Amino acid sequence: MSCLGNVIWFLLGGIWMGLSWWLVGVLCFLSIVGIPWGRACFVMGQFSFFPFGKMPVSRETLTGQPDVGTGPFGTLGNIIWLLLAGIWIALAHLGWALVCAVTIIGIPFAWQHVKLAGLALCPIGKTIVPAPLARMAEDTANREKLRSFRS
Repeated sequence: MSCLGNVIWFLLGGIWMGLSWWLVGVLCFLSIVGIPWGRACFVMGQFSFFPFGKMPVSRETLTGQPDVGTGPFGTLGNIIWLLLAGIWIALAHLGWALVCAVTIIGIPFAWQHVKLAGLALCPIGKTIVPAPLARMAEDTANREKLRSFRS
C-alpha cells in the first residue's frame, strides 16, 4: 500500500516539495557555512519524494547516543534554520496540504504534508528510517526513560 501511496504522492506534488528541499540544500551548500543544513535538506528532500512507509526519528533515539545534531548545537542549528528557511518550507507544505485536503481522497496526503511541515521547522538531529524501525526505537527509548524514572 505504501508503494501505491508513494507513487500517487510523487505525481501529485511530492516531486515539487522534494525539489524545493533540494534547491534549498544546494543554496546551503553554496554558502559553505550552511553545509550541515544542506545535508539535512537532501535527507528531508528524499523523504519528501516518497514519505509513505518511513518516519523521521531523532538520531539520539535511534542510536541511544547523543551527537552534535541532537545536543545544544543541534538546537541552535534548528533555530537558525527555522528563521532562514524552515518557515518557508513549512508554509509550502501547508499550502500543498490545503490543496490535497479539498478532496476526500487527498486527506491522507494532506496529513502527510502537515507532518512534513512540522519536520521542516526543525530537521537537524533527525534521520529517516522505515516506520517499524522508528516505532521500535521510540518504544525502546520510552522503556529506558520509564526504567530510569522508576529507579
